[in-house]
Amino acid sequence: MDRPRGVASQTSGAIEMYWQDAQDDSRYVVPDDVVDIVYAISCRALPVDHAWALSQAVTAALPWLAEDARAGVHTIHVADSGNGWMRPDAPDDLLYLSRRTKLMLRVARECIDDAQRLTGRSLDVAGNRIEVGKGSVRPLTDITTIFARYVVTDGDKDESAFLAHTVAELRAMDVHPKKMLCGIERLIATPGGKIHTRSLMLADLRVEESVRLQQQGLGPRRNLGCGLFLPHKGIREVQEALV
Repeated sequence: MDRPRGVASQTSGAIEMYWQDAQDDSRYVVPDDVVDIVYAISCRALPVDHAWALSQAVTAALPWLAEDARAGVHTIHVADSGNGWMRPDAPDDLLYLSRRTKLMLRVARECIDDAQRLTGRSLDVAGNRIEVGKGSVRPLTDITTIFARYVVTDGDKDESAFLAHTVAELRAMDVHPKKMLCGIERLIATPGGKIHTRSLMLADLRVEESVRLQQQGLGPRRNLGCGLFLPHKGIREVQEALV
């Protein structure tokens, strides 16, 4: 009888072994059924906690976003420091945007044309005007270390409980990270109450696991930027995301 692939044994002697070849991720092609659309924007400032207001403004222009479980609205990120400026912490404090700051949506491939209709729109986000420029399509990454700036904690009060709950969710998705790191708790204000979140980094994933998480997200509230994973390219980027 043929033995399963990767298994070898010697029953007549003292040697018993299990050997499984490493997977060749270089052959994996990232599918394009879910992508990010990155828009140039012109905006002077936004409040630190702008997730709800941004979601409402974008979905008012693109109502189908609220119905598509694959779709998400990334919060607009500004670096923690630069030229002596330090990122404020209070929810109502203002983040000052640079010309390089972008607006980004995660959408299914068949929604790309509809999402491009956001170009040329003027969005009111908590009293701040965002002029939306041209959008470009960005494929998901094959990088195997990824992070989400916000993941809903689902009532888990401390890091250990959050990580344990997250491991269970990931295993249900057939994702098995070798390393995980979560950040401090952050609140997102909504008319229905505050949502408790933590940032989350996953490392040493298989390529298909990384892509699956980017495609499907983790947990609820994708419309508020929660559960949306991005590539991690350097330790500074992750440090900024996790604090």
